[in-house]
Amino acid sequence: MPLPRTSRRLSLAVPAALGALALGTLPAFATSTPAQIATSKTNGVAYIKSLQAADGSYAGSGLSNEWAFSALAAAGTAVVDVAPGGDTTKNARTVYRNLLSTAGWPSATPVVTDYERGALNAYAAGIDPARVSASRNLVADIYAYWQTAEPGYFGPSANFNGTVFAALALRGAKTQAGTARIPQALTDSIVARLRANQHNDGGWTYQKVEGNPTGLASASDIDMTGAAMAALCVSGVPSTDTDVVQAKNFLKGKLVASSGAFNSLYGVNTSSNGWGIAGLNACGINSQSADFTTVPGKTPVDFLIANQYNPAGGFKYKPADTVPSAYSSIDALRAVAGGGFTTAPPVPVTPGAPQWVAQPAFTAGTATKLALTVDDGAGNLKVCSVAFTPTGTTTTLGDVLAAATSAATPSGCVTSVTPASGTGTITAVNGKANSGSNTWKVSVDGSAFAGALREKTINVGDTIALRWGA
Repeated sequence: MPLPRTSRRLSLAVPAALGALALGTLPAFATSTPAQIATSKTNGVAYIKSLQAADGSYAGSGLSNEWAFSALAAAGTAVVDVAPGGDTTKNARTVYRNLLSTAGWPSATPVVTDYERGALNAYAAGIDPARVSASRNLVADIYAYWQTAEPGYFGPSANFNGTVFAALALRGAKTQAGTARIPQALTDSIVARLRANQHNDGGWTYQKVEGNPTGLASASDIDMTGAAMAALCVSGVPSTDTDVVQAKNFLKGKLVASSGAFNSLYGVNTSSNGWGIAGLNACGINSQSADFTTVPGKTPVDFLIANQYNPAGGFKYKPADTVPSAYSSIDALRAVAGGGFTTAPPVPVTPGAPQWVAQPAFTAGTATKLALTVDDGAGNLKVCSVAFTPTGTTTTLGDVLAAATSAATPSGCVTSVTPASGTGTITAVNGKANSGSNTWKVSVDGSAFAGALREKTINVGDTIALRWGA
């Protein structure tokens, strides 16, 4: 999903098990009723289940269907309940978690969007993204791509896609308790970059245009407009915000009267439609409201359902296609089901299966990472992934900060801490000392900030935020 347009559309084979079921009767155009949407979801889920490999996988060598997890969750199906032939030992969640935990995942040359994709889909599958395993922390993996010279961007800024999906992953993939795990200062920094890259027409593309008048004046695309407006809304920006309203109006202006489709730069297609609707969904904007109903009475949801094979459930990529597309079916189902770009995992129906799975503690001797931000209260936010090898099932804030002085990516997150050893109140970080009521405070996983003590217990997967202030 979060890949440059030239490589985002994946050519995916339809499993032979679908056989003749891959094709079926296409519905006549009609404004989509709740009953039609329910049928579309039911049939779409059945199709998505058919994409599962015999070993239980959706992702891996030759496959890139893990986006199915966000669609299944949006449609109310727990990923752990999806198992080939009912073999629960091969359920999709366990297989995916094992894949994410391997040292070789995602590749020898990873990019930030690999980890963002992993975080969004792990979350939808009921895998805590920060606690995938003793060695895998997807939140920390994303933090490593913070651009120190261009604060607010993740990964090379020219590929703005990485920053959009950083917001979706870091703010959308919440804690198990349903709260935002990253500090507001980081959210604000990302939101500033999202706003700066909005084109004059109200939309976005996957390319950076900040500070470039020609780029800002260029045409936006449906896909990234949906993703970027969703990124704003999951970051706490209200749907009444000027930039969100401009994005909404951009999408509204791209409606094709006869079908309800969005007229994408890449031609009318269900994937672009799905991304546009997902953006609206994330902002709480009804894609079947009067604003998104054409004069002939068509909506974007109508277009998707009109291009779904029933009862087989797959969706075409383009109306002229004669077979369903796995990738487009995932995009379309997620949209029809009312989802954004990830959804909290539904409660499983498999007996004994928990809603969430997570690494419970550090494993002594197993190298791992933690996500850390340091906010000096003067606008100099530092973000990094801290690598270290724990010696027990927990560690301390002092030990994490000590590791950050020499093993942080990007470097320079922590240069000094006072005191440098022992226990007690942290009185200075990076040369900035406590002063009156302005002191160093710490938050973990979005908790309230409290006085920073060296001996504070830090657990596996904790997202740590240090802040100087009152």
